[in-house]
Amino acid sequence: MPAIVEFPTVVQDLLREYGDLFPNEPERRHFAEYLTGLFIAERKTVSGINREFAVTTDQSCLNRSLTEVSWDPKTLNKRRLEALQSDSSTRYTKNGAIAIDNTLIDHDGKLIEDVGALWDHAEARHLIAHDYLIANYVCASLKHYPLEFRRFRKKEICVADGTPFKNHTVLCKELIDWVVDQAIPGDFTFDSYFTNAEILNHIASKDRNYVGDLKFNRTITVDGKDWKASDWVKTQLGPLCRQKTAVDGKVQWYFTKSIRIPGVNHTVRIVVLWRGQRDAEPRKMLITNRTYWEVHRILKTYRKRWTGTETFHRDGKQHLGMGECQLRSGEGETRHMYLVFLAYSALMTQLRHDRALLLGSRTPDDHRRILSRHAPRNFGQNDRLGGRASPAGAECVRNQSPLGASLTL
Repeated sequence: MPAIVEFPTVVQDLLREYGDLFPNEPERRHFAEYLTGLFIAERKTVSGINREFAVTTDQSCLNRSLTEVSWDPKTLNKRRLEALQSDSSTRYTKNGAIAIDNTLIDHDGKLIEDVGALWDHAEARHLIAHDYLIANYVCASLKHYPLEFRRFRKKEICVADGTPFKNHTVLCKELIDWVVDQAIPGDFTFDSYFTNAEILNHIASKDRNYVGDLKFNRTITVDGKDWKASDWVKTQLGPLCRQKTAVDGKVQWYFTKSIRIPGVNHTVRIVVLWRGQRDAEPRKMLITNRTYWEVHRILKTYRKRWTGTETFHRDGKQHLGMGECQLRSGEGETRHMYLVFLAYSALMTQLRHDRALLLGSRTPDDHRRILSRHAPRNFGQNDRLGGRASPAGAECVRNQSPLGASLTL
């Protein structure tokens, strides 16, 4: 039975801040309804959100507010990022990091614009999905939030509608250019998928720093000789050349050296990491264009990659409906994504500083549990039918969702 009769306090605050971006009062209400649904609806589709409200219009009106009504999601995103600069814990600083990664969002239907059969490495199978490249900002406080995104379109889709095809490298460079154009400070960090010569050269040409993950099958040039990285590590780096380091209490052993990589037009520094001094196999190899950086700084920067990407992807999908939108139009999917960004940022600004530190240093399961315990639950005193919960409502509070008390009786 639908039971939401008043918007949560956090949504009312967002409505006051962003309401003028919408053309009329009905659209402002739909904006608030959709955000409320992203926070607390059991099913975060348009119809699922619409069913949560005691008094509302037909679900087609909410659908049209996302797909047809004239409002600019780019303007909303710009204002969101500007608002985050007013808080010292979410403000851009030179010690921040821009973490870039892609994520697949699978869908049930094939008629949704820009979806395609894409290979999911985690599940080792093809999915009907969207592929999003997302740039996230990780603050010095370790609070983090998404900045901007690009949606990958398969080549056959681009050929069919006569638009230029852009692969992941091109889209990643677009996000880098956007960050530079916005004068957002911080170091870029990403995994091995984006550690190719074209991207590394592009970042270096902007006079920006990067830390990436380098695969061991790459060719490297050490002291004028070309090696396969795995062969060089195995034959040249014995236990005696490894040094000990600790970051946030985690002890590792490393070897570091400045080298060249074919196709990369600048000298890079690599850091090879082992769990133990005498381990036969290394666990990871990092790369940066800042050859003078200390190893501790390289490791700290790279750790922000997980904080900025994997945690948002997980929480956005599991708790804020990032993967539940079934709108067929590309514009609707784009608006949905920016509204998820807004919902996530609203929650992140309310996390206490010490909780943000924990979010950046634990496993994915620890992160989810901490967010579940400490995300704001008191969305407003009148949320449950006049502010007083019925016995059924009290049961809902005991079984509340990770991002707030359920408002469904």
